[in-house]
Amino acid sequence: MNEQELAVLSEIARQIRILIIQMIGRSASGHPGGSLSAVEILTWLYFREMNIDPQNPGLPDRDRFVLSKGHAAPVLYATLAKRGFFPEGLLDRLRQVDSCLQGHPHRLDTPGVEASTGSLGQGLSMASGMAMGLRLSQNPARVYALIGDGESQEGQIWEAAMTSGFRQLTNLCVFLDYNDLQIDGRVSEIKDIRPLREKWESFRWRVHEIDGHDFSQIAAVLAEFRNEKERPTMIVARTVKGKGVSFMENNVNFHGQAPNAQEVTAALGELNHGR
Repeated sequence: MNEQELAVLSEIARQIRILIIQMIGRSASGHPGGSLSAVEILTWLYFREMNIDPQNPGLPDRDRFVLSKGHAAPVLYATLAKRGFFPEGLLDRLRQVDSCLQGHPHRLDTPGVEASTGSLGQGLSMASGMAMGLRLSQNPARVYALIGDGESQEGQIWEAAMTSGFRQLTNLCVFLDYNDLQIDGRVSEIKDIRPLREKWESFRWRVHEIDGHDFSQIAAVLAEFRNEKERPTMIVARTVKGKGVSFMENNVNFHGQAPNAQEVTAALGELNHGR
């Protein structure tokens, strides 16, 4: 990846962050922190990695993405809109009555959404089932998923991890958004999920640890995933909750709290200043 490609992706990520702040601010409801922490991951997946076609979202051989931490729907909606699955104007309708953009993704309502998620812990099971079904039907498509670190306290995550490893689902790649903050504090203090590498390896996964905001590192581990022949892939991505907005970064209060009008103005000022 050269400097020009990096600049293009960084600009897309900046625009996605702006859309996240704008839509959550308008609706006065939503989860900014965990949406902002996952921007680079979704930017790379949707603009460089996945085999998708916004004009034909139902292609049988398309790659699938499952947002298991469904409360981070704003980052998914902003990415889908920026990629062309639906007009950006629809983002103004986040969490409104009769809108196709509800607080958690709904696959029957929103173009480009592959799984209805929100009940934490369930998305990895969905992704695992998709990967297994694709392999059984000899479909070359891959499945990508994003899970949360607080979500990883759920037992269903580990049931799906066990199944995926045992079934050697090499077409499954999962990112763990490891920002160490959940709704009521630090993950490491509430119910520590460490050690992560050793746990996932014991469930027969190939484990990588990266900076989740570094496009070069994301690209490198996904290149390894594409050549994986034995195990599903877990990418532990160290991230910053609220990344890109100084007063939101590492601030647990913005897990599920929308910014007020003054905070929206300040956040957009920061994001536009970095242009």
